[in-house]
Amino acid sequence: MGRRRKRTSRRKPLVVAAVLAALATAVSIGILVLPDGDGEGRRGGGGGRGGWAGGSADVPVVTLPPAPETVPAVRLWEPESGIGWQPGPGTRVVADPDGELADEADLLAEELDAGRSDGPAGPGDVELVLDTEAPDDEVRGREGYALTTAFGRVTVTGRTDTGVFHGTRTLLQAVRGQGRMPAGTVRDWPDRPQRGFMLDIARKHFDAEWIEDRIREMADLKLNQLHLHLSDDQAFRVESDSHPEIVSDPHLTKAELRRIVELANSRHIAVIPEIDSPGHLGAVLDAHPELQLRDADGDPAPGAIDISDPRSARLLDDLLREYAPLFRDQPGPGPFWHLGGDEYRALMASDPEASYPELAEAARRAHGPRAGIRDLAAAWLNDRAATVREEGFTPQVWNDGQHPGGVVEPSEPRQVTYWTGKEIGAREPEEYLREGWEVVNLNDEYLYYVLGEPNQFTYPTGERIYEEWTPAVLRGTEPVPDELAGPDRIRGGRLAVWCDLSGAQTTEQVARGIRMPLRALAQKLWNPAPPVLDWPAFRELADRVT
Repeated sequence: MGRRRKRTSRRKPLVVAAVLAALATAVSIGILVLPDGDGEGRRGGGGGRGGWAGGSADVPVVTLPPAPETVPAVRLWEPESGIGWQPGPGTRVVADPDGELADEADLLAEELDAGRSDGPAGPGDVELVLDTEAPDDEVRGREGYALTTAFGRVTVTGRTDTGVFHGTRTLLQAVRGQGRMPAGTVRDWPDRPQRGFMLDIARKHFDAEWIEDRIREMADLKLNQLHLHLSDDQAFRVESDSHPEIVSDPHLTKAELRRIVELANSRHIAVIPEIDSPGHLGAVLDAHPELQLRDADGDPAPGAIDISDPRSARLLDDLLREYAPLFRDQPGPGPFWHLGGDEYRALMASDPEASYPELAEAARRAHGPRAGIRDLAAAWLNDRAATVREEGFTPQVWNDGQHPGGVVEPSEPRQVTYWTGKEIGAREPEEYLREGWEVVNLNDEYLYYVLGEPNQFTYPTGERIYEEWTPAVLRGTEPVPDELAGPDRIRGGRLAVWCDLSGAQTTEQVARGIRMPLRALAQKLWNPAPPVLDWPAFRELADRVT
């Protein structure tokens, strides 16, 4: 019998056609993966001319996409060949409608004008994934995320809903700036756990809508704390049931405050309240003149409450306990409560004991013959700190509210918000760090936006923050030593708006004035690497994507 002819596979033309089609697609988008000498795949690189690899065959060089353009810049970018992803008419945001990421998915779908689905995800979709056991080389920390774009879809993975939310902000900015998300994987996480904005709503009224607009702006920048200075000498700006007599008009109602906190929390921002004491209580003392501190001549000490009078402590604790439920259950580190503690008039005198002899005598009665007014003030803050700790908060105080070295030492735990070194007896920030205190940076040289620019303040600029400031620059323009500057010691920073001359700017002017400082601050607190872009390029990017 003759030999049988080999049967020709009918699939071969289909395979060849598929290969040719894939090659044509790769050429059309400028991407081709080439085999190297040992058979392993490699991406085409430089060496050819005119975008070609050279050699005996003219094949296109692989062009890997640049990192997505965002503020703050992403920390790690692993590009891949491919056409990336862009939203389209069929785009869906995929997540369990009853799961922990439902709110994040609903918000993203609204922002992308996309549909919602519980899956499975397919081409064109964005899938949100919560993986509490994701390894460190994939997702870092509670705020970190991985964002992978491949096969025409996007997957955002985090250990927490906060991390996933941050990933969705990166995706949105990439779409705004580039129209698409490039192919590859972003691995991103913050350098500092506290990244925020402080607003003085006591000296100047900011309505709830203005504050809510800032919350949305902050969330886009991955900022995570809104510090509200609720009271000062000029006004007490929040509705009170326990002491309605102290409330100024206009003010925020509790319903408005709840709405602010709810919106902030939905954007993974914690609201930190501050009722400053024992100074800056002028509005409270207008209604309670019997608690006014007076000096040896009987003259009132502006804004200062008499900390030797037990009624003073009861009034402050009433307020702290009244507002605690509004702020207790919030995302992120904390929750925190700011107790103030700065600029108490008795301690600003050149000779406190001589100027305020009744306070000095009260200190000796309470704490022994060696005690002074600073011990009485330290005990006052310790007692207020105990009150907020009982309500579930970690206290924060201004650095000039820390009074060490006396009979009464500051209680722990608490954090120090460092703002100035100009006060009497000023201490270097390095001292607080070496004593073991955790510090938050509000350096008034760079981060104080004081309306009207009194007392030699000048409005901060985004350019100075971007080019000169780092979290280690706590006072003036010089950083603390590297061994004291890590995220475990300096927990973060905040831009602060103080309304000393409240009529100097409208609320709209304030919003415009802080726009670029907030963006520069967000960059420096999230990504510790020296910025790649110069200031004009960063400003152009910020205008384009935020």
